[in-house]
Parts: sequence; C-alpha cells; structure tokens
Amino acid sequence: MAATGKPTIILVHGAFADASSYAPVTTRLLKRGFKVLAPGIPNRSLLGDAEYVASVVRNAGGSVVLVGHSYGGAVITLAGAGENVRALVYISGYALEEGESLAELQGGFPDSKLAAALVYTPSPLAGFDEQNPDVTVEVDKFPEVVAADVDPELAAVLAASQRPLAGLAFGEKATAAAWKTKPAWGIVSSSDTTINPEVERFGYRRAGVEVTEIDASHLVMLSHPDEVVDVILRAVEATE
Repeated sequence: MAATGKPTIILVHGAFADASSYAPVTTRLLKRGFKVLAPGIPNRSLLGDAEYVASVVRNAGGSVVLVGHSYGGAVITLAGAGENVRALVYISGYALEEGESLAELQGGFPDSKLAAALVYTPSPLAGFDEQNPDVTVEVDKFPEVVAADVDPELAAVLAASQRPLAGLAFGEKATAAAWKTKPAWGIVSSSDTTINPEVERFGYRRAGVEVTEIDASHLVMLSHPDEVVDVILRAVEATE
C-alpha cells in the first residue's frame, strides 16, 4: 500500500565499512528534508545484523525506505519485511533468495578480485574461533579492489579503518526475501571488482528490481552520490 509523507531513509552499510561510507548521500538527503538513520551494524552474522536493522526499522516511526550497500543488501533482504518498510534500494548489493546464503549466490559466478585480497584472522571475541574468523581486505589492495574511483586519500583512510565481517555471515541462509512483498530498486556498479557485477544483475533480475547501471567502483555512493540519491528518490516518489 502506498504511503503518504516523507519516509525515514535508513542507510545500511556493507562489510568492512561503517555508516561514514554514506556521508555524501546522507548530506544530500538531509538537505532535502528527509529524516535519515545510518546505523552501524555489528557485522557479526547475517541473521543477527538483520535482526538489529529490523529493530531500527520498527523504532523509526512511520514509513521507511530501506537502503543496503553490498553485504547490507543481504541484510535488508531479511530486515525489509517489516510492515512500515515501503521500498528497498540495493546499492552494489546482494538480493538473496529465501534459503540462500551469500556464498551460494556468489558461488554461481566467477570470483571478483576481492577473493584473492581477503584476510582471515582468528577473532578475539568470545564464541568465535578459527572456524569463524574476522574477514577484512588486505590494506594495500583495498583502494584498487573496493574504491578505484574514490579519492586516493579517502580510499587509504577507508582501508585503514575497516570493520571486520565475521566469516559466519557468508554461510548463513536468508530466512526471508523482502523483495517478494516490497517494491525494489537497485544499482549495479558496472566496474565493480569487489562483487562481480553479474552477481548483482542476477539477484536484481530474479527479484524484479528496477535497475540502474552506473560505471563505478564498489563504493558508488562515494564516487557518484548524486546518481545514488536520484535512485533513492525514485523509490520514495514511486511509493508515495
């Protein structure tokens, strides 16, 4: 059902990142008068991260447009089932099917450059061990693999300030596919070397997502924030 009034826009970041990766998009949306929430998700498990984002959605008050970048796309696929979510926006993201894991979706396509750049470190957290490592991107390879069209100084900062993703998240199966009941929009970063763009295209096509292609690196919201905002606004306007 269409909603009236401006929704809250919730921006869900991806693996190895935090909410600052949305800073240019957040600034533009705030200037347009939107309430924006950009929570830092735990990055400890797909199911746990989705539960956390679902709680942010419930507490937002009023309708929500839920935006997910990269791994955050998988998170909103689960968390977006909330009654007050009126649209989903995927940015270089994973649109999982119910019962599917990140590893299974990616496994159907050739590896991107990311696979050879990952670093696995035993986690110091209680309950985590060598079977569930912290996963990051090799610092020296991060700018080329993740942020090729981002200012080099900023890319170096992002590389140095990564937040690990728990290895567990790659194998957990989605318990819901919110795109089955919510209209969705998606951005394919056609020069992405973090996620194979064919993974993005396949997931979007299967989900019936309205697709926009941008010639950009994985961090398209930093290198092309105006185009990203335009897609978010299209989702807002189409569901008013």
